[in-house]
This record gives sequence, C-alpha cells and structure tokens, in this order.
Amino acid sequence: MADNYPSKTIRLIAPSPPGGGTDAMSRLVASRLTEKAKWQVFVENVPGAGNNIGLRAGAKAAPDGYTLVMGETSNLAVNPYLYKNLDFSAVDDLVPVALMGTGPLVLIVRTESRFDSLASIIQAGKKNDLFYASSGSGTVGHLVAESLRDATGVKLQHIPYKGAGPAMNDLLGGQVDLYFASLTASLPHIAAGKLRPLAVSTEKRHSALPQVATLAELGFPDLTYSAFYGVVAPARTPEGVLDLLNKQINSSLDTDEVRAVFARQGITPQLISRSQFASFLAAERAKWSAVVKKTGATVD
Repeated sequence: MADNYPSKTIRLIAPSPPGGGTDAMSRLVASRLTEKAKWQVFVENVPGAGNNIGLRAGAKAAPDGYTLVMGETSNLAVNPYLYKNLDFSAVDDLVPVALMGTGPLVLIVRTESRFDSLASIIQAGKKNDLFYASSGSGTVGHLVAESLRDATGVKLQHIPYKGAGPAMNDLLGGQVDLYFASLTASLPHIAAGKLRPLAVSTEKRHSALPQVATLAELGFPDLTYSAFYGVVAPARTPEGVLDLLNKQINSSLDTDEVRAVFARQGITPQLISRSQFASFLAAERAKWSAVVKKTGATVD
C-alpha cells in the first residue's frame, strides 16, 4: 500500500478552532507537505469538548493514512486521564506518527492589568477570586493553572473556552484575569504590546522571551511543563504508510524556513522517529496523569 501512497487527498484534523497553536501547527505541516512532498493535504477544524470531538473523528476514521490528527499535550496526554466516559481511547485507538516540536506555556495578562508579576497575582488571589481562561477543560493551560492553585492556595476560578482563539479574545477584552497560553498563540499579542508575559513554564527561559523568568525561578520548581505538537493516525494504519508519513513530515519540516517559523512561534523542533515519539508520549502520559491525580482537576 505504501508504494502507491498517497493516491488521493489527505485530511488533517485540527481538533480546535482557528487561531490557536494546534491550528497553526496543523496548517504549517499541511502546507509543507503540499509544497515539498507534492502531496495534497487539507486541514479540517473539528473543535469542541477539549479537543475530544476532533480526536474521536480521527480515532474512528478508516486506518488507511488518509485521515490524520494534530495531537498535542492536552488531547493525547491529559484527556485520557481526565475524561472518564469517552467512547474512544487516545492511547489505544491512535498511534504516533511524527512529533513536530515542544514549547512552554506562558502566564499572560493584559497590558492594562493591575498584575505586573506572579507575586501580585498570588497576593490578590489569596484574598479574592481570580478568573483564569483556558482553551478547554483538560488542556495544558488548565492543568498548569490548577497546579499553581494547588501550590499556592490562590482562589483561581476556571473559565474554559472552545479553543485558544476565544480564550485569548476574552483575556484581551478583560473578561478574565489571566491565562496560561501557548507561546504560539501569545507571541503576536505580546509583540503588539497587548499582553504582558509574567512567567514561562519550562525548565529554562525561552529564547523568544529571554527577559521572562521561569516558574521555577519564581519559587515553584515543581511547576515545570512543556507543551508538544505531533501528528497521529488511526490505529492499524499500515506500518509502511506510517513510516513514510514520518519520513516526509520530518523532511518537510527540516528547513531553515520552518525553523524560523518555529522560532517566531516559540517552538523547539523535535523531528524524531516514530519509536522515539512513542517513548516520548509514554513519558508525557505518565507525568500528566500524575498531575491530574495530584491537583484533583475535573472536567467542567
């Protein structure tokens, strides 16, 4: 089958609305495969239910290599342990194809916000409720905020949205106080002076925001997290097709042009083999399942 693949258009499901990191990564890989590999790939946004609707569509699709899904930390490593009544399994019904990259979450507030530091948020949040946005229940931003609540005792109230775009709009509009967002979604607004970054979630400071301290530097060494993006396919997709997809995705992204795009979006490239992606994913699932258990995070 791999000898004749692809013989028709490939659908890549972005399980989120336009405007966020998952959508951006989906459109990047689709455009690169179309341009460099000369494959026809189109992105279909299938948002909702914390990415589960789109992920389910991919899991239930024919395992022929013509339906792929943009997986990321939330839908692949968090949701399997947060949602108890799904009629599909991200662990068993989808297989890793190609990891694209990793990046931090950044704690952001409006530039006009009264908060100018993490310390000011903690001080205020111990006295009164603060409202934080997430791009959906079970997303990385949700879990990182819950971890901060657990570590500090601040009164954080969760406001989940149906994607990063709507969450960002309400943060910019002042309907919520803060948001742990991907750098991909945040950097354009930070560069435009509309948002103020207060901390990043990775172990080390990020080159895109070298002036912004890590949560570890600010006194919370246990709050070290990265988000990732990677393509997955329905289980039982032929091995030869999966190998070819991994090879072509890695090759299409391994260019100076894409590295520059990744740098602008705060993404560190991770172009690795399928087996390495599988090992990476297993480690992420172990970590995030422990976070879900420790924080007692629930689906709103």
